[in-house]
Amino acid sequence: MDLFTNIPFIASIVAILFAQFIKVPIHLIVYRKIEWGLMFSTGGMPSSHSAAVTALMTTLAVEHGFGSPYFAIAVVFGVIVMFDATGVRRQAGEQAIVLNKLTLDFQEFVVHAKGLTAEKQEEKTKHLKELLGHKPVEVFFGAVTGIVIGILFELFL
Repeated sequence: MDLFTNIPFIASIVAILFAQFIKVPIHLIVYRKIEWGLMFSTGGMPSSHSAAVTALMTTLAVEHGFGSPYFAIAVVFGVIVMFDATGVRRQAGEQAIVLNKLTLDFQEFVVHAKGLTAEKQEEKTKHLKELLGHKPVEVFFGAVTGIVIGILFELFL
């Protein structure tokens, strides 16, 4: 099958792109602030990982049936991806928040205790990325996004 006529592949890529793009208007509605960087970051609403794997699952279910080995592989892959998004990656993001706070507190302590400038200390530290994983609701809406995109692709392409 040619890659550019492979509906499961195309639907998954479109689901990723759509989920990444829609994060900006959702953030604007919720926080009244435009954050273009969300289109290129992990985490946030909706989960593009979940959207991609559920678009893949949906299109494979329509094309090959729920009993096909393709669908089974996609489901196992999807469950692992979505579990990882809400588990390991989310916990890493939570730990980054704590570590960043500890680093900031330590810098303030050093400034006050030794009279060093904050600028010298900031050169020695690196801010850890905090938005890594997803809340369960973000994974859920990512999954809904992927299912809808998968169905639309199967209906209209």
